[in-house]
Amino acid sequence: MANKKILPIPQVLDVLNPFKVKKQRLMNFNPAIGTAMRQPADCTKITTFNYSPSTLEERAITNVQDVFPYLESSNITWINVDGIRKEDIHAIATCFMIHPLLEEDILSVGQRAKMDEIGEHMFCLLPMMYFNSETSTVEQEQVSILLGKNFVISFQDDPTRDVFDPIREKLRIASSRIRSGSTDYLCYALIDIIVDNYFVVLDKLGERIELMEDLVQHQPTTKTLARINFLKRELLIFKRAISPVRDLVNGFLKSESDLLEDRDTKYFKDVFDHIIQCTELAETYRDTVLNLQEMYHTQLNLKLNEIMKVLAVVTTLMAPLTLIAGIYGMNFQNMPELKSENGYYITLGAMGILLVFMIWLFRKRGWF
Repeated sequence: MANKKILPIPQVLDVLNPFKVKKQRLMNFNPAIGTAMRQPADCTKITTFNYSPSTLEERAITNVQDVFPYLESSNITWINVDGIRKEDIHAIATCFMIHPLLEEDILSVGQRAKMDEIGEHMFCLLPMMYFNSETSTVEQEQVSILLGKNFVISFQDDPTRDVFDPIREKLRIASSRIRSGSTDYLCYALIDIIVDNYFVVLDKLGERIELMEDLVQHQPTTKTLARINFLKRELLIFKRAISPVRDLVNGFLKSESDLLEDRDTKYFKDVFDHIIQCTELAETYRDTVLNLQEMYHTQLNLKLNEIMKVLAVVTTLMAPLTLIAGIYGMNFQNMPELKSENGYYITLGAMGILLVFMIWLFRKRGWF
């Protein structure tokens, strides 16, 4: 978290506002069935990379039927489908002989990360995580990856963003490892870049946690507690989304499919190590947020103790003065001091001397 940008407290309050995203989180929620609903994309954007160690063909396709000839290509083909529409997915599934169960998984929404082997295909589904800096929320996009003999097809919901640009840049370099690799290496690269982006999201959450530490120390209010709970919820959403990815990668390691080469096993082991680290770091951040809650309550108790201390000192200082004033406020006839010409000034002077003496005594003993 080097070069961290420290925001002033007012900006921190705005950044960590949990109420700004409540409406946005409910936009695609169907109260009748209690689940999120997939909104069909307005259009499907398809990009293809057909490559070998010495050749590369990169295309942007608008008609889904234009990807059908790649089924017979002798080169490796990566087909990336941005925007999920049922008719387009069904056409691709029919051409590439994708099992109907896998087609349903591609069209589904809100599923846990998982890995399946059906027929001649290997399939995995996992979340692509993003961090929205404007609302400080964790957002996720469901990504499906299908591994075939000479092709890899990836399906995404959002055509406006993904994390695959570094892979595209490597594919454009003739000497890159990915150009000389097999289809399972391309599948590994896609999964690896998604998992690596989890650390980017965690870094952003870590920055928010550090900002919250400053906020708890300076402004331990009820709104601060709401923001702590909001941050804890975002961490929980993140951890729940990425935890099943460990089993997904482990499925590739245990698979005996002919689509996976033994020489690429070490790469999937590396991804497995990364997802373990990411999960442990997310758990550490969650514990830190719980500590922030305890710190918040501690700050409130300290503040309350300071208030009670001041009130106790004031009450103690005023008690003798109140006693003297009460004695001379009684309506008895035979009080000799009532006839004294300077009795009023003597009483005030005695009360003042007593007050100064008590303040000196309390300060000497370190009570305030």
